Amino acid sequence: MSNSEKRRQQTRILVLGAVFTALVFILQYLSLFMRFSMFSVTFVLLPIIIGAATCGYKIGIWLGFIFGVAVLATGDAAPFLAIDYFGTIITVLLKGTLCGLAAGLTYKALQKYNHYLAILAAAFVCPIVNTGVFLLGCKIFFLEEIAAWGVGAGFNNVTSYMFLGLAGGNFLFELGTNLLLSPAVVRILKLLKVYH
Repeated sequence: MSNSEKRRQQTRILVLGAVFTALVFILQYLSLFMRFSMFSVTFVLLPIIIGAATCGYKIGIWLGFIFGVAVLATGDAAPFLAIDYFGTIITVLLKGTLCGLAAGLTYKALQKYNHYLAILAAAFVCPIVNTGVFLLGCKIFFLEEIAAWGVGAGFNNVTSYMFLGLAGGNFLFELGTNLLLSPAVVRILKLLKVYH
């Protein structure tokens, strides 16, 4: 690859990364108007997955981190901030960053076999990591309060409340939309010759 081709590719990655960064913020702010239980329903994982696939895992990490910053900036984590400020910041930034990393590495590992399988796998892994790290953070930093929330919501078991009441609906929505929309968006980007 010549120097001019490398510069063009780096410019393309920077421009796409900037566009996806803006989309993460916009989608996170729009999610404040769509609620499921105590949390907003979001399409934010979509640009993280697509950014990680089209620009590489480093952009995936960046977009995931920006997702965490946007969650904190929008006040979406306010119930947790009131309980443990440090634990909330760690959990929110870590879950975003790691889901971007996981999407990027999954796509990179599978793209040589099949492009669409790779994007579907990244779309599958990203919400699993996001929700998994969130639930782990809940267990480490907020378990006592979450148990009380569960009792108030009619659950007699904190684990069932965490999986069914706290994260279940959001996880299924995110997983479904990512699996449905990620391959379509990447296909459109390929048709527009934005992505090779």
